[in-house]
Amino acid sequence: MKLAFLGLGVMGYPMAGHLSRAGHDVTVFNRTAAKAAKWTEAFGGKSVATPAAAVRGAEIALMCVGNDDDVRAVITGADGALSGLSAGTILVDHTTASAQVAREMHAAAAAKGVAFLDAPVSGGQAGAENGKLTIMVGGEPAVFARAEAVLATYARAVTLMGASGSGQLTKMVNQICIAGLVQALSEGINFASRAGLDPARVLDVISKGAAQSWQMESRGPTMIADKFDFGFAVDWMRKDLAICLAEARANGAALPGTALVDQFYARVQARGGGRWDTSSLIRLLRDAE
Repeated sequence: MKLAFLGLGVMGYPMAGHLSRAGHDVTVFNRTAAKAAKWTEAFGGKSVATPAAAVRGAEIALMCVGNDDDVRAVITGADGALSGLSAGTILVDHTTASAQVAREMHAAAAAKGVAFLDAPVSGGQAGAENGKLTIMVGGEPAVFARAEAVLATYARAVTLMGASGSGQLTKMVNQICIAGLVQALSEGINFASRAGLDPARVLDVISKGAAQSWQMESRGPTMIADKFDFGFAVDWMRKDLAICLAEARANGAALPGTALVDQFYARVQARGGGRWDTSSLIRLLRDAE
């Protein structure tokens, strides 16, 4: 298929690469042109200077950018994607953003005869590089059916969650759960250390029981080793949790634990750890008097 991919960050770069390797004709756009040039050297295809130019002639355009404002700019801004897409095409947004902006972009796309799916992902950089992301999608079933095989190129699971915005709402649940898990894991590892236990041995044992989680198996060892210069940054998690907390204020859901963990992350940022992995929460406990 003729595809476009907009945004070549730590997630978009490998995701677009999987599409090219699968045999699709991929045109890319990135605000930093050098990154786009590097991508074409690695994967072929071509790079262009604007979102509109990238999506022109594409059957499906996909994107992964930073936040709500970036989504609006790339889709509806000057030389944005909607000025280049033809009626009947599909625009898929993999950005973790608000449900509100997803619904806005769905309406803006529909006004031009373009279908829109909000499709945030989970699995981090490793999941993107290995083609093992989990994708949660909001939109119409018929549109999802047309795009599903393309999304599966870099995913282990692609699921339609409901109408426009449902993908973003599901991603909020994902981030709420991760925040609580990482805080609990931090407390558990710190407790084990202060109790005189071998934390690595403790995790090896309890990961075979009911406490097992991806965070425990993937981040537990690096937390014990006090290594955080990789992974999903604290700055990004705070952006995501702000979206969760704003949505909760609107729908009446109580998120006391999430709000508390968000403030813990603010303390990590204050220590200069904004680019550390989210598992760096343990630093607050480990360094406590």
